[in-house]
Amino acid sequence: MEEVQANRVKRVLVLNASYEPLNVCTVRRGVELVVRGKAEVILPVDGLVWRAEKLKVPVPSVIRLRYYVRVPWLEVPLNKKNVLRRDNYTCQYCGRRGKVMTVDHVVPKSRGGKDTWENLVCACPRCNARKGERTPEEAGMRLLRPPRRPTRLQLLLWEGLPDPRWRQFLFF
Repeated sequence: MEEVQANRVKRVLVLNASYEPLNVCTVRRGVELVVRGKAEVILPVDGLVWRAEKLKVPVPSVIRLRYYVRVPWLEVPLNKKNVLRRDNYTCQYCGRRGKVMTVDHVVPKSRGGKDTWENLVCACPRCNARKGERTPEEAGMRLLRPPRRPTRLQLLLWEGLPDPRWRQFLFF
């Protein structure tokens, strides 16, 4: 298959047969699922076609699987990368954004703080050092927003919404 202008669209929303969002995949994988008859194009990208020698497939933005896939409830893994992604690489104390960020325990480990979604936040090195082994209240600092456990859907969309038409399938 030859990729024709597919670089304009990098991701495809994959829906279950019940129209429940399942995953986000590459355009190549989305076209492959359509060609193999495992999925159908629900929303094509206007004017873009994936061409092969004897085949033309509209470049998909949203596809739906032709069969129902039973998916166990997946928990988002708790790790540094995902905490930083959840907080959009933004210090939760001062609002500074950057590539070099740390993860801070809101309630310090030395005070019984656990490694949980609700106790970990993205912090710039300066704010993390300033807070030290204190709570935000003791350090005179406030969190921009309370830390929460992300949903599976949020995990799918941490890089943003590539096509605004996806909203109708994402229960907004």
